[in-house]
Amino acid sequence: MAESWSEKLILSQKWTMEDFDKRSDNQREEVYSKKIRAGKRTYFFDVKATRGNDYYLIITESKRGFEDGQFVKHKIFLYKEDFNKFLTGLSDTIGYVKEELMPDYDFEQFDRGDEEEANQNY
Repeated sequence: MAESWSEKLILSQKWTMEDFDKRSDNQREEVYSKKIRAGKRTYFFDVKATRGNDYYLIITESKRGFEDGQFVKHKIFLYKEDFNKFLTGLSDTIGYVKEELMPDYDFEQFDRGDEEEANQNY
């Protein structure tokens, strides 16, 4: 069976993230985007449409590199068939950290002053 370009990318690891971007999400229509600034990092939640009018989510973490000052991006492509499992796993994991590992920690301290920004849609 012939490998798709994405399988070749993963197997060979010779392509750059820029090549991956050019072949995938840049060719898709952006439906919705949410930007979350979190200290030294920024997270982007982008919904894109496929050619067949299906939708998927791209979660991007962007932060400035230490050595060259360039932004480093890490992306996760999340497809509709995985939404529920991903959300359950994320919620369970965050809940475990908050309730079991750090029950006395004030996680809301990071939300103060960000209410206005959190409600903005980019």
